[in-house]
Amino acid sequence: MIENLKEHLQQLEESHTGMEVRMSREKLDEILAEDFFEIGSSGYMYDKKECLETGVVLTKMKLHNYEIYPLAHDVVLTTYFLVDTTRERNTLRSSIWKFIDGKWQLYFHQGTITPLQLNSIMSSL
Repeated sequence: MIENLKEHLQQLEESHTGMEVRMSREKLDEILAEDFFEIGSSGYMYDKKECLETGVVLTKMKLHNYEIYPLAHDVVLTTYFLVDTTRERNTLRSSIWKFIDGKWQLYFHQGTITPLQLNSIMSSL
C-alpha cells in the first residue's frame, strides 16, 4: 500500500492536529472518515458532523513518541504523546486510521489528559 506507512500516518496525524487543517472545514472533511467519531480529552463524544459544524479546538500541539500497530491490511491503530502548549496540558492519544477509497482516513480518535511530562515519556524509551 504505502512503503513508509508510519511516516505517512504520522504526517496525516500532524496535519490533523495542525492549525491549517483545523481551521479548514474542507480539509477536515477530507481527513475524517464519514463514520468518524471521537472521545475527546473532555470526556465528551463527537462525530464528524459535529466536528465540521462546530469546529475543533484551535491549539498549538506537538506529537511525540508516535507508534503504529497494524490491525488489518487496511486498519492501523496509532498512539502518541501530545504536548498542548496553548492549554498547557499533555495528553495520551490514540487513533484508528482506515484505508478508504484509496486514501487513509481518520476513523476514531481519543485523547486522555495525563499528568505525565514529556521528559518522563522520553526517558522511558
